[in-house]
Amino acid sequence: MSEHQRETTKHQSLFQTNTELAFSSESATSWLQEIDLSIHDLPYVDHVIQEAFLQWCTEGQALTLSGQALWAVTDYEGRWIEGDEALLAEPFCGLTGEIGRCLESGEQVWVHPDDPADRGSSWVTTVIPVFTRRDHALVCLLVCGIPARFFDEGIRDTVAAMALHYRSCLYKSFKFALVSDILKVQESTEREANRRSILFQIMQRMHDQIDVETVLTEVLDSLEVLYPTIRARLLMSQDHQSRNPRVEPLVFHPWGEDICVRSFMDGRLMMQDGSGEGMEGQTEIAIPLGGKQGVYGVLHLVMSRELREDLDLQLISMVVDTAGNAFENAKLYEQSNLLIHELRLINELTQRLNQSLKLGDIYKFASEEMLDIFQADYCCFLQYNEERDVLEVMASNVPGLAPSFDAEYGFGGLVFHKKEPVILSDYSLNGKVPSKLMEITHSQSLIASPLTVNGKVMGAILLTHRSPHYFSYDNYRLLQTLSSHIGLSVSNALLHAELRRMANRDMLTDMYARHYLDKMIQQYQVSDFCGSLIVVDIDEFKQVNDTYGHQKGDDILRQVSDIVKSSIREEDVPARWGGEELAVYMPQLGVHQAVKVAEVIRSRVARETSPSVTISSGIAEWCWTDPQVSVDSLFYRADMALYRAKNSGRNQIQMENMNDM
Repeated sequence: MSEHQRETTKHQSLFQTNTELAFSSESATSWLQEIDLSIHDLPYVDHVIQEAFLQWCTEGQALTLSGQALWAVTDYEGRWIEGDEALLAEPFCGLTGEIGRCLESGEQVWVHPDDPADRGSSWVTTVIPVFTRRDHALVCLLVCGIPARFFDEGIRDTVAAMALHYRSCLYKSFKFALVSDILKVQESTEREANRRSILFQIMQRMHDQIDVETVLTEVLDSLEVLYPTIRARLLMSQDHQSRNPRVEPLVFHPWGEDICVRSFMDGRLMMQDGSGEGMEGQTEIAIPLGGKQGVYGVLHLVMSRELREDLDLQLISMVVDTAGNAFENAKLYEQSNLLIHELRLINELTQRLNQSLKLGDIYKFASEEMLDIFQADYCCFLQYNEERDVLEVMASNVPGLAPSFDAEYGFGGLVFHKKEPVILSDYSLNGKVPSKLMEITHSQSLIASPLTVNGKVMGAILLTHRSPHYFSYDNYRLLQTLSSHIGLSVSNALLHAELRRMANRDMLTDMYARHYLDKMIQQYQVSDFCGSLIVVDIDEFKQVNDTYGHQKGDDILRQVSDIVKSSIREEDVPARWGGEELAVYMPQLGVHQAVKVAEVIRSRVARETSPSVTISSGIAEWCWTDPQVSVDSLFYRADMALYRAKNSGRNQIQMENMNDM
């Protein structure tokens, strides 16, 4: 607390009773005439006694006795306050005895020299009590030393008159101090009322806002209005970015010497004299900006040391506290809206993803949505291919990107193997992870998240932008949430595809089922101009089962199926027709070409099966010029050809007979 503040506090304590009287009186003039010192004021009026004595000495300089005598004043207990210090030395020695007698008797004490003839080197001393007007309470003592050569009976009257003059000065000084104190109380009251009014207006404006940027701007603008010469800025923690040039990020130094960092960490106001270039004669103040849930930043003030004395830190602290609460409320409101938006986004995305069970459609739609949601420049979906041990590009808007990458390459490989999301602010500063995606697109910012299906990481989602520091932490967190929902849709599509595959496949031979073969032939007959069907039957299969058992019979059936599948083209459709009979439809292939394929299958079966078996085959074809084109007709003719092959000795191939048509 400053000396000025301590004096003000003392005044308020001193004259509280008289101040109350002043405010309750109808006439200030009559009140000033009636006020008086009381015994309760005596311990606190030393400064009034001192000021009155100095004023009295100044006003009495013209008097002859004033220039020749020594004067001093004590308090009501005889303790020295002010005066000529010669009275403290020989021959006076503080006039201890005289002061004591005066305090005891309450009357003026005179001391004459023992030898009247030796007046040239002796002094006459006197101690004069000064009393209050109304209660006649002792206020102080006037001490006077007069050279004996000037003493006469008229001096007594002069000393008495000067003592009365001193009492007048004392009461004038007392009234001045009292009025000054009243004015200071009034000024303090007005300043407090003004401060409360300002604070109320600032609080009202701040709490009327639910926008984070507006709250931060308001606190800076308010301080600029209150103290135009102060340099103020807000240093916010890293999770808040602002467009206001006076709002800067709070940089944490490892050595922890920065006043703003220490204020943020400790959560309390800090002040220090400025150091460094351009900070001479300056004072720095750091005030934490926080709410109920934590500290969000620091208000940094720089001012001259002279201004610091007049600075109302309490008002500024209250403004900052109000701003912290308003900022927290606005932040919570913003986060609530963001959460609602994210929930709606997730709901809409999930609904649209579930409209399709085709894996390609899901990846394509998800890629388009990610670009739109995050306003990214590029998006890439990678899925792990276990057979090839690569990450395949399932959807991407990057031209010239390779169709697959090594499973450990780039950010996709990093996310896939670490099973953790990644956020990158500036690729140009990254020297550890190479990335064709970033290099081809000239991107600087990236967020990536693992694509999880049934608890297993099966790929990655990568989003990039050409600008550095583009993606926020909220984007990073949202991508993780959306990736789990996309992964669920991919999982559903994969399960659906697997169910369809199982429904269309024969479990024993892993060939297509008969109904799938029928459907495919029907589709080809609509779009193609010709095609051939090979029907294969294992010779004496019942004897194989009877000789080796049904398990071996199943193994033989699998061996033959594998030979058939490895002997045909990729576009051909192999199927188990029923029992030990197999079928292969060969689109856009004539019967003579089909015979060559059937011969390869027949010779391989005889050579490669164990125990060795043989097969018989029947072949039929259709052409768009046929009078009747149907699946049943094609199967019937191929079956008739197979029947002839079996009746002709087995282990042979027969083509359809025109009589079968």
